[in-house]
Amino acid sequence: MAEEINKKIKTFEQQQWIKENLSYKKDSGSWAWIYHRISGIALIGYLFLHVYSLSPLSQGKAAFQHKMELYSTPFFMVLEWILFIVVLFHSLNGIRIVLVDWADGAKYHKQLYRFSWIIGIILFFAMGFIMFSHEILRVFGK
Repeated sequence: MAEEINKKIKTFEQQQWIKENLSYKKDSGSWAWIYHRISGIALIGYLFLHVYSLSPLSQGKAAFQHKMELYSTPFFMVLEWILFIVVLFHSLNGIRIVLVDWADGAKYHKQLYRFSWIIGIILFFAMGFIMFSHEILRVFGK
């Protein structure tokens, strides 16, 4: 009886499974799926960090102001810019998914993916200019 059950259960070698899945040729839809999941996990992580960074509010105005001064440094501004690209990708890809699912966009999913990347890159650099323009003007003297 046990032999019959073991024959029916499909077994696999884990190393072979990993090798097969890592060598699988991924197209734009696969990469969009992977990046969407990674960006979603990153945003959940950021949400917890954001709540944690607001914790000085319970310690008074001075503690909160001190924490906010730390977050206004160039290092954190660059991190905020990186956060913007994560939010931007996740939102643009979410819109693309809605179009593919509800607006008969499956025929155009590759074009929509490319278009979302182009729009995302343009908006990323535009936001970088907005965020860092005062620093750029200060360095180059205007």
